[in-house]
Formats: sequence, C-alpha cells, structure tokens
Amino acid sequence: QVQLVESGGGLVQAGGSLRLSCAASGIIFSIYSMAWYRQAPDKQRELVAHITTGGSTNYTDSVKGRFTISRDNAKNTVYLQMNSLKPEDTAVYYCNAKYGVAIIKRTYWGQGTQVTVSS
Repeated sequence: QVQLVESGGGLVQAGGSLRLSCAASGIIFSIYSMAWYRQAPDKQRELVAHITTGGSTNYTDSVKGRFTISRDNAKNTVYLQMNSLKPEDTAVYYCNAKYGVAIIKRTYWGQGTQVTVSS
C-alpha cells in the first residue's frame, strides 16, 4: 500500500519559516520525481516545487528564492523549506509522487497539510 504522509504544517506569522516533510512508503522512492502542490480556498491546485530523481529542481515564480525543495532517498522523504512566508502562501500543501516510463505511469498524493500565514 502506497502512502505519502505530510507533516510540518501549522500557523506562522508573515516572515516566518516552516519545513514540510513528506514520508513515502510502498514505493521505490528513488525512481519517483517528487513535487509539492498547494490549494488555497476557491483556487485551483497549483504546482509549487518539483524535484527530479536526479535532484534537479524548479519552482513556481511566486516562491523562487523563498522555498527550497529537497529529497533524502535514504529516508524516503521529500522536504519543502519555506522561508519569508507571506499570507498568500496560505493553503493546503500536498505531496505528489510521479513515475512514468513508457506506458507505465503512476501518480500518488498525500492527504495534505494546512499552512496558514497570518499578517
């Protein structure tokens, strides 16, 4: 059974920091690209940050320079370090694991963790 379990969300003041973690089980973690998405109330889910199996990263423009995604294959965990948080970062943050080779495609989601940034 595949599980992605997020943790680390919470309430923080603007300018503060949080580190989200996503622990994966039931998959060969190292062959999956990993990503963090977020969804604010009444908005579509958006990609925040992505990291490939090789460690290459990319970010949505609004978080560049403030957020850092990383992975620890030995711990089957992906992280999102969030600094200089803004009220507009308030959302439920979801971990995503994706694998795709030829016709074999797999995508898994975590249950989400709430991040609330107060002004």
